[in-house]
This record gives sequence, C-alpha cells and structure tokens, in this order.
Amino acid sequence: MLLEVKSLHGAYGESKVLHGLDFVVEEGGVTTLLGANGAGKTTTLRAISGMIRTQGEILFAGRPIQGMATEAIAALGIAHVPDGRGTFMELTVEENLRLGSYTRNDKAGVATDLARMFDLFPRLNERLHQQAGTLSGGEQQMLAIARAMLLRPKLLLLDEPSFGLAPLIVREIFEILGRIVKESGLSILVVEQNASLALAIADRAYLLETGRFVMSGAAEDIRKDETLRRSYLGY
Repeated sequence: MLLEVKSLHGAYGESKVLHGLDFVVEEGGVTTLLGANGAGKTTTLRAISGMIRTQGEILFAGRPIQGMATEAIAALGIAHVPDGRGTFMELTVEENLRLGSYTRNDKAGVATDLARMFDLFPRLNERLHQQAGTLSGGEQQMLAIARAMLLRPKLLLLDEPSFGLAPLIVREIFEILGRIVKESGLSILVVEQNASLALAIADRAYLLETGRFVMSGAAEDIRKDETLRRSYLGY
C-alpha cells in the first residue's frame, strides 16, 4: 500500500473532527472520500499533509509521516491541491507552474514535465504569460493540478476539483485525471461532492459521516447500490 492510515483522529483546537479513521490508498489507483459538507473529508486531506493536529498513524510508502512538517511531506512525494485551488492570482501561469517544481534540480526533467502538462492542458500553454487571476475557474483548476504534478508526486490529494465548475469542464478534468493515472501510475486520493463522477473514476470509495466511516468498498459496487446512493449520496 502506498498510504496507510490507522486510527486517525484530527482536531482544530479543541474541536475534534476525525474519530479513528482507518483506510488505505493503493499504488496506481484512485481512492475517493465521499460525504456531505462537514463530514471531515477536507480535514482528512489536511491531516495527511500535516496541516492540523492529529493522533494515530499515517504511513507513506511504509514511512511514518505524522507529525512531519507540511513541506517535508510534500518533498516525500505528496502533492495537495486544496479546495479553492491555491492559485497565486498575481503571478502568471508560467510563474505558478515554476513554483510547482521549486524543489527540483533536474532542469531537463522539469522541461519534459512542463511539455507533458501542456499536452494535457493545452489552454495553459495558450495563457502562459497571462495573470493567473484572470483565468476562468476551470483553467485555474487545470493550473492547480498541473502545478502539483510538477512536483512529480507519488500521491496526489485533490480537494473538490469540480467545485464551482461547469459540467463540461468537470468531465474534461476528470477524463484528464483518468489519463494521468493510466499513463503514469500516479495514485490519487480525491475528495468530491459529485459522487457520481468520483465513483466513475475511482477504484475504491470511503463514505464519511461526522468524522467516521459508515461504508467502504469497491467504487463500482457502491455506484451500483441504488439504496446506498439514495441514502448517503443523494442521487
């Protein structure tokens, strides 16, 4: 397993949000965390990235990472695309992308990866010298994903990549994510309110409710379970 989480508790100050989560993310696959607003999905990603106070064990490629600084976790190969995308609005598209590779010293490799991102997201190349704040929401999401990919991560954490985007753009982004996984062997842990889209791309799914898992299993099985979908996922 690439990521193993055992008895994970998380809190903001005195407010406990996660209550003993156990889950895994396999190499080269997509795992999705589903649930309503406030269920603890975003907090789970922040816990993995070392952004909140936690208890429990988080193993990445067999190495304990709980308690490590966020930048040290990123250096190990975990890239986090937060909700809101984390775009540096005053910088150009190119400057945003360069920030994604700031820890790398292999100029040739960075150039190759940039070319790859422009192949996946051609609109970024068209807007290379444009201020990121002037991009559409969909273009900003593409930029955030491309910037994270320039870290050359082993695990990509995605928080609500469809939020606020038109359905056509969302489908395009999810198709590109599927292509990245297939071609690169990247592992993705995605938090998504659009359960239908997430289950279509995922291999495994976990359903969160108030900081606890109430269901987990193969994404295909959950997608086909009409009663479960109506009770917990609202479609």
